[in-house]
Amino acid sequence: MGKDIELAILFADVVGSTRLFEELGDVRARDTIATCIDVMRTATERHNGTVIKTMGDEVMSTFPSADEALNAAAQMQQQISVHAHLKNDGHPVAIRIGCHFGPVVLENRDVFGATVHTANRMTSQAKAGQIVTTATTVEQLAPEWRASVRQIDVATLKGQGNEVTLFEVLWQTEDVTSMVPAIALAGRESRRAVRLRLRTPDQEFVLDERRPHASLGRAEDNDLVVKGNLISRLHARIEVNRGKFVLIDQSTNGTFVQSTGGEESFVRRDSMQIKGEGMIGLGRTPEHGAPGTIRFACEEV
Repeated sequence: MGKDIELAILFADVVGSTRLFEELGDVRARDTIATCIDVMRTATERHNGTVIKTMGDEVMSTFPSADEALNAAAQMQQQISVHAHLKNDGHPVAIRIGCHFGPVVLENRDVFGATVHTANRMTSQAKAGQIVTTATTVEQLAPEWRASVRQIDVATLKGQGNEVTLFEVLWQTEDVTSMVPAIALAGRESRRAVRLRLRTPDQEFVLDERRPHASLGRAEDNDLVVKGNLISRLHARIEVNRGKFVLIDQSTNGTFVQSTGGEESFVRRDSMQIKGEGMIGLGRTPEHGAPGTIRFACEEV
C-alpha cells in the first residue's frame, strides 16, 4: 500500500543526446552520458536525496526538502560545466533540470502523482544549463535560495487547467556553488544594511533583511493592496537580492517604474532592479498623488 508524503521531485537530463551519438559515435556518446549520470547520482546522494530511477540520459530523484533539491541541482550544473571528461571539442555537453515540491504517493521504491508530472514538465521547459522550478517550490525555500530565483514565464502545462508560474534558479552567479545558501548568507553579513520603503496614500511597507519580500496587487492578502481594473490579484513582488531590490512582475498588464530623475521603465513577466527613489504604477503609468501610485525609496540603515 502506498504512503502519502511531501517531497521535492527532480528530473535532470542530457540535452541533445541524439546529436551526441551522431557526432561522437556510439561508444564516446555512451561514455559521456554515463559520466553525466554519475554526476547526477553523486550530487543527489550528497544532498540527502534518493535516485528513484535512471532512464537513458535522464535521472529522477527525490529530496526531503526543496533546499536540498536545489543544492543538488546546482552541484549537478556546476560539475557538468567544468568536468574534464565532458570537454569534447566542438561538442559541448549540457544538462537541464526541473524541480517541483508537493504531495506524492511513495510505493515500492517509486513515486507517483501530479507532483511528479509537474516536475517532469519543468524539465521540458528548461533550456541547456538551466534549472527551472515552480512558485510552489519557491515558497518552500530558505531566504538565501529565494534570493537566487527569478520568474521567467507563466505557462499552462499539458493536462493541467491552471497556469503555473515558472522560475529559473540562478546557479551561475558570482557566489553560487553547491552550497549556495551558506555562502550567500556569509556574503550578506559583510554588506551595508539596506531597506526599501514603499508607500501609498494610506499604506506603508518596509523591506529589509528581516522582511525580504513584498507582494503587490489587488487581492487583500498582499503586503500592499492596490485596487484597479488593470491590476492583477498578485501583480508583482519585490525581493531583497544580495543587497539589491528586484521587482518581479507577474501580471497581465505589466508594471511601470519611474525614477525621480525621470527615467521610465516597463516590465512584464520579467524582473528589474529598483534603485534610488521614484514611483511604481501597477498596470498603468504612475502619477503624482494618484491613489494607485506606490512611492519607493531605497535607504541605507
